[in-house]
Amino acid sequence: MHTPPPYLPRSGVPSSLSHGDYTADIASTGATLRTLRFRGRDLIVPFDADAIRPCFHGSVLAPWPNRLADGCFTHEGRQHQLPLSEPGRNNALHGLATWLPWDIEESTASSLTLTTQLAAQPGYPWTLELKTTYILSDHGLSWAIESYNAGSGTAPYGVGTHPYLTPGTGTVNDWTFHLPAGDVMETTPDRLLPHTIHRVEDFLDGALDFRETRPVNATQIDHAYTGLMGNREGKVQATVISADGQGTVLEWNPTTLPWAQVFTSDLADRRFHRTGIAVEAQTCAPDAFNNKCGLLHLEAGEHHKAQWIIRAL
Repeated sequence: MHTPPPYLPRSGVPSSLSHGDYTADIASTGATLRTLRFRGRDLIVPFDADAIRPCFHGSVLAPWPNRLADGCFTHEGRQHQLPLSEPGRNNALHGLATWLPWDIEESTASSLTLTTQLAAQPGYPWTLELKTTYILSDHGLSWAIESYNAGSGTAPYGVGTHPYLTPGTGTVNDWTFHLPAGDVMETTPDRLLPHTIHRVEDFLDGALDFRETRPVNATQIDHAYTGLMGNREGKVQATVISADGQGTVLEWNPTTLPWAQVFTSDLADRRFHRTGIAVEAQTCAPDAFNNKCGLLHLEAGEHHKAQWIIRAL
């Protein structure tokens, strides 16, 4: 008798972690952070295990984050053309790793490591081995991504993550937000491609200036920030806080991740419209394969590592 294969949720093989007051769920497709909770309170916007991941929630963004104009770039004198994953704007969006199957390399009650290989392919002819590690502790969730150029040649590279932060109650209009960033990127209105970097207080009369914690209200943000300012420990902290004073913090090292795309979840899908603030700390600017702003180059045999921490406030 034929035995049917075990049921596999649409988001991939599920894994659950717990430590103290924290719990997390990770899905193997894209090594996606599907839920993160503190004492049952959501710290990121969750989605169901049997759903196709919506709007890049919890994604790993590699080997480039954000938009690549026309999916086209020139590297070392050769032109490369990638598929247009955002066809409405004629862009390639958020890399190639986000829909790959990832394998569990190591798992404990409070930690998980997944790996995948990004094969050399038309448009990106370099082989990368990628590793994502999630660790829960008393300090929240540590989320690290390591990349290794396993092939030949120098690979252009960038990385980021895509958590939609929430304090657990209300919507974006109800929250305050803090991001210590001195500069913001103006984008083209039709394709959301980078145009000009401004001092944050000068652009749109300071409407996108969140260096001091203040209400978001109806402000719409889909912009990249840089000029990030670290605290005494040298870390950047982006914070969302609800009306009742609960909050969520995303923390990272601006030396490794000097850019952050912020998006107030202004989505056509009403289930997720303004339910979270995506803070996408990343190594490079939008369209970095073309403008080279923050673009990394991984030599054959070279590693790169970036890390993010999400915790309750």
